[in-house]
Parts: sequence; structure tokens; C-alpha cells
Amino acid sequence: MRKRVFVAPDPGRVRLRFAARAVLGIASAVVVCGLAGHSLVGAVTGGLAALLALFTVTDATVRGQALTTALLPAVGLPVLAVAAELHDHPVARDLSFLAVVGAGVYARRWGPRGHSLGVFAFMTFFVAQFLHATTDRLPELYAAVVLSVLTAAAVRFGLWCYERRLPPATAPAPPGGTGLARVTTRQAIQATAGAGFALVVGQLVSGQRWYWAVGATWWIFVNTTSRGETLVRGFRRVLGTMIGIGLGLLVAVPLDGAGLPTAVLLTACVFGIFYTAAVSYTWMMLCVTLLAELLYGLLGVLDPALLALRLAETGIGALGAVLAVLFVLPVTTHTVTDAWIRRALRCVHACTAEAAARLAGSASAPVSRVAELELLLGRVRLSVAPLVHPLNPMLGRKRRARRVLALLDDCAREIRGLVAVAADPEASHDARLTAACRRVEAAVEALVGDGLSVAARDHVTVPAPRPPAAEPALAHLHGLERALAELALPLRTRSGSPLVRA
Repeated sequence: MRKRVFVAPDPGRVRLRFAARAVLGIASAVVVCGLAGHSLVGAVTGGLAALLALFTVTDATVRGQALTTALLPAVGLPVLAVAAELHDHPVARDLSFLAVVGAGVYARRWGPRGHSLGVFAFMTFFVAQFLHATTDRLPELYAAVVLSVLTAAAVRFGLWCYERRLPPATAPAPPGGTGLARVTTRQAIQATAGAGFALVVGQLVSGQRWYWAVGATWWIFVNTTSRGETLVRGFRRVLGTMIGIGLGLLVAVPLDGAGLPTAVLLTACVFGIFYTAAVSYTWMMLCVTLLAELLYGLLGVLDPALLALRLAETGIGALGAVLAVLFVLPVTTHTVTDAWIRRALRCVHACTAEAAARLAGSASAPVSRVAELELLLGRVRLSVAPLVHPLNPMLGRKRRARRVLALLDDCAREIRGLVAVAADPEASHDARLTAACRRVEAAVEALVGDGLSVAARDHVTVPAPRPPAAEPALAHLHGLERALAELALPLRTRSGSPLVRA
């Protein structure tokens, strides 16, 4: 886990810039709220609104990001009003919260913008519970949200918009067979059911902090598709919370809200949330937990009993998510993994064909396809995570899944090398490239044929070792051909023994 965070590659230092800009944007928002005369509650609300504006908006283009950011208050302020109006009406408040949960998840069918707006709506209702917002505070909270979103936008799109120099990276849509609308409908039902369980049981444990359980259920469902992914994410959330609570006992409780050291640690936590989010959910949750503890210290309510309660509520929320994905419209990990592997392999074929065309004289370059392949491989890793998890007892499937991941990484490495050679204007066309490309095409078609059938895969054989090719492009194609052929073995599955059954 430590290696994943501190040794994980950061091309272009994107994660570092993402985290540094978040610190600058959130700190600026808090300062602006302070200068506007807002109370501590208003400043906390503003800081959290800025955090969400900088964290959740992920549209492919800068223009799209700016539009989504502008829409955040339009979604958040009405939700904040509802939460404040219903503060003293528990039944109506709880039903409204569950409605926000379902609508927020369902909104993901409209892509990154729907996802961002759904998260902001949910977190606005959540923060209202966190701060015990009532109608008399609404004018201050409205102003804090608007000022903070504007400040965060000024930092993101004016002061430090590094995305303008980066190629757009669009997240791949869910594969066919689990269409986007169908996935979001199912997940909305699952999330609402899980949140309902968490809300009821959470209130039995604590009438004051029950919303922690609902929040845990919500965030476990973010960026997951199958029940296996959700189970792993739930485990990582509980683990990160446990470690964060341990640190809180050592750091946050002794500080007891002291101004300067608390501000320094809050800054470190914000940086950690943004820097680790893409590589380790456990580390991100550690930082989130410590951040919440420091905020409670500022509000003067932090003690060890509160930390124990947070752990209990997190466990309840994780249990709600687990029960929902196991018993409410479940989708197996195998189904999702199989679909993402197919997409990745077809992208390998497309990259190969475009690189070969480039070598043959075409003016087009397959750079965008390589970026798409990297995104698809990221989704494969996410979907296979339940199988390669250290606590998974199915050792045979774990070995096979690791072998699949290793061979797909080999394919990606050969594709990157092939594309780099094809981009060289001096690269010459070799007649053998055509034959090699045809063999790659045949290997991909055999692997992604109907149902990844055993009969089709039985025709895929590992090619005999070839002497090193003088032509670099041909060498990459031979390496790609071998990796695809070797994939046939771990992907070959008899009925009753899929790659993943979870």
C-alpha cells in the first residue's frame, strides 16, 4: 500500500499539481469566507464546498469543467435549503436524504457532469447534518457556498489551469451488455437500499452521528460497478478509517483544536486526499478521517468516544453497501471483468492497425488510441481488484488474474513502443508488418470471440521464438503477438470456472 502511493508513477506530475492546486484553492476559499465575516461554521462550509468543486468535477474539457462548476450551486443550494428546513422533522429529513442518494447515483447516467452534480447534492445534505444547519443559518451558508465555489473556480480556471496544456482524457463508457442507463438505474436502487439500512441502523447506534453511516455507504458505491469491486472498496474504507482514527488519537485529540497546528495538519490532509485519490482509496480515507477529526477539534466536540463512534458508523455503512450489492440486483465481477478485457483487447487491435497504417504512409497517428488503452487497462485493474486482493482465498483464480494483468501490461508496453516507432517520419514500411498485423488481428478475434469461447481460444497457440527483428516495429509486433497468444491460457475458462466468480 505504501509503495502504491509513494512509488506510483505520476506522468507530468499531474497528481502533484492536482493536490497543490487543491490546497491553494481551498485555503483561498476559507480566507475569503473569513474576510467576508463568516463564522467558523460558514468557513468550514465554504472550505468543504471548495474541496468538492476541485475534487469532483472531471469533465474531459476545460470548458466542460467550467460549466459543471458553475452549475454546482444551482444543485447544492436547494438541497441545503431542504436539509435545513427539515432539520427538526426526522422522518421527512430521512426520506429526503434517501431521495437525494438515489437521484445522485442515477444522475451518473449523464456522464461526468451528472456524477459531479450528484456528489455535490449528496455532500451538501451531508454537510448540513454535519454542521446541524438550521434555517436561521441559511443566508450565511448560501454566501459561503457561492463565494467558495467562485474562489475555487478562479484558482482552477484562472490562476492555475494546467489542464489547458494536457490532451483531454475521457473516461471510457461502460461496455456493452451493461449499458450506462441500466447500470445507473441498478446502482441507484442498490445505493438507496444500502443507505436506508445504514440510516436505520446508524440511528439506533447514534441519534446525532447517524449520517456517517449513510456517507460511508454512498462513497463505497462511487466508481464501482460489480459487487466484487464494491466489497473491496468497503474493506478499504473501513481499513483507512481505522488507521485514520489511530492517528487521530495520537494527533487530533491532543491538539484539541489549537489553531496553527490544526491549520497545518488540515492543509496536509487536503493535499493527501487529492494526491492519493487516484492510487489508493485506503490512503485517501485515512486523510479524510483525519481531516474530519481535526474539524471536530475546531468545533470543540472531539474526544476518543466520538472516534469510536465514527468507526462503528463506518462499519454499518460498509455493511449496508455489502448487503445491497449481494442481494439487490447483483452483477458479478466476472461479467464486468470479461467485458472490460474485451474492450481492452479490441483497443489493442485498433492501435496496431492504426500504427501499421501510419508505417504504410497514412498521416493519422494513433496517440489517442494509446491514451484510450491506458484508461481501459485502468478499468480492467479496478474490476479484477477483488480477485487479486490479499484476503481472497481463491489462489488459483488469483494467479490467473495476475497473469492476465501482467500480459495486458506487456501488450500496452509493446503498443507504446510500436506507436513511438510509427511516429518517426523516417520509419520505413516492411512488407512483413502486414502479415504480423494480420496475426495480431486473428489473435484478438480469437480471444474476444463470442463468449470468449474455449473452442476459439484453442486455436490460439504461442508462436515459436523468433530471432530479434532488425525492424523495431516488427519486433514490437512479434512481442505483441506472443503476449496475446499467451493470454489464451489464463482466459480459457471451462463452464463453472470463470476468471472471476464473485
